[in-house]
Amino acid sequence: MAHTATLTKPPDSPLLLLARGFAALRIYLGVIFLSNVVAKVINVGLFEFGPFKFTLIDNPGALGILEGAVDGTWIAPLGRLYQKYVIPDWEFFQWFLTGAELAIGLGLLLGIASRLAALGGLLLIAPIWIMLWNEPLYLWLYPADLVPLLLLAIVPSGRTAGLDRSLATRFRGRWPF
Repeated sequence: MAHTATLTKPPDSPLLLLARGFAALRIYLGVIFLSNVVAKVINVGLFEFGPFKFTLIDNPGALGILEGAVDGTWIAPLGRLYQKYVIPDWEFFQWFLTGAELAIGLGLLLGIASRLAALGGLLLIAPIWIMLWNEPLYLWLYPADLVPLLLLAIVPSGRTAGLDRSLATRFRGRWPF
């Protein structure tokens, strides 16, 4: 009587599946930040591929979002800060914004200092969101960015499918990201 063994793959643990989900979310947000970097570098916000059209945030779009937030803010000191320093020096700040988005996008995509990259994304987006609290916006517009970034700032997602894993090993587990 011949015996045939069937090989079955053991099921993945729930924690591993959760880690992979956070890694996928991290990579997705990295692609979003990097796509907006491309829009700023080539200064094109509207893209058309046959019947498929989409927009990204180019430099004029970013300035428009900022000016709208400053004009409508209920937090006068924050509005004055942006009105006095950022908007008048937009030639510098548009490239600062592009560089910050590039660092955030690469950090998230590659999983290197991923928690720091997520925190950077929060610091970039949160002031605009706070200035617009009193505006009648779509309820989920900014939380759709902020909540995943907040989760990624807490969870070391770069240790799954990211460079943070090898850095954590190299630093004997003391890598904080």
